Amino acid sequence: MRACAAALLLLCGLGSVLAKEAPAQAEVWTGWVSWVMDGDTVLVVRPGQQEPVKLRLDAVDAPETCQPGGVAARDAMMALALRKSVQVQSLGHDSYGRDIGRLTVNGVDLGAEMVRSGMAWAYRFRTGRGPYAALQRQAQKEKRGVFAGREEPMSPSLFRKFHGSCLAP
Repeated sequence: MRACAAALLLLCGLGSVLAKEAPAQAEVWTGWVSWVMDGDTVLVVRPGQQEPVKLRLDAVDAPETCQPGGVAARDAMMALALRKSVQVQSLGHDSYGRDIGRLTVNGVDLGAEMVRSGMAWAYRFRTGRGPYAALQRQAQKEKRGVFAGREEPMSPSLFRKFHGSCLAP
């Protein structure tokens, strides 16, 4: 009987831990992209609003604009999203106050497209490569985008460690 009670308490405790770690329900909304800041950050205007929302794409990390491949990544995102109607799956905020989310145009996941084309790395903050890791491996294998050169490109996170953000003085 004690073993059953202990097991039940353990399961209840584990359930409460899992419940705390479960992500909140994602908000889904539509808007249009008014500006592309770089390969993984856009400004999206909600219907009826004038001020755009700064949205950082979830699960990708594009080169900084001052980094090799950064301008090409920004231009690729412009081609995919600028002035287009988009659907946003908002997943929360980052430490810089930006919304974090998935962005789609006509059902196409733009984060996946950026990684597939070799214009961004698959990335998940604090947990590793994220859901697009297979797409990144394929882009590297086929030498697409930033992976087309002879040398292995520096990931944006490593670039920022050595050089800081392009916006930093």
